[in-house]
Amino acid sequence: MKHISVAALATLSLVLAPSLAAAQSVNVTRSILPTLPYTVIYPEGMVASGGGGDPLTINHPEAPLQCDLTVVPVEDTGWTAEAALGALDDAEVAASWSEIMPGFALGNKGTTPYQDATALIYDGSSPDSSMGVPLTVVHTETVSNGRGYVLDCLYATAEAAQARPIVDFIIANFATRSDAGCCIGAEVAPEEETAPAQ
Repeated sequence: MKHISVAALATLSLVLAPSLAAAQSVNVTRSILPTLPYTVIYPEGMVASGGGGDPLTINHPEAPLQCDLTVVPVEDTGWTAEAALGALDDAEVAASWSEIMPGFALGNKGTTPYQDATALIYDGSSPDSSMGVPLTVVHTETVSNGRGYVLDCLYATAEAAQARPIVDFIIANFATRSDAGCCIGAEVAPEEETAPAQ
């Protein structure tokens, strides 16, 4: 299950902006549809598009970093991330991603927490892409209340040191409900005290 638009990334610059790595504020996108609930929290500067019945895409206009969220109905209500991990076919995963990322090699795999669910997670990289640069994808998926949630994040492999912490933040703060709060893995800056007027 992949929903990355590699072509859309081709217009992005190849260097992460310092402000992206040191983002201090966040944006929150919540679904307003009761049949497709979710909350996505991501660094300020990234832009969301789509949503509703269509996949939601968030990307940074100045960096090769994009995440796509797709919500689909599922029949397997007994799905668990642990069972999905045990049944994961490495060769099948690599073959499916090789269609858009030639030479794709699977990296780490396991389970990871969203705010309100446990997700299957794996990552992998390709030495080639339609962008002409090596790319890395981080794929997560879960099932909640009869819905399947797939969150895929793609970034230039050379920028992993800056991009992966942002991807990890987005994943950790994702929720399969619309009323999730912020933020896991971040500290809220204390408000500055103002001196009383004299």
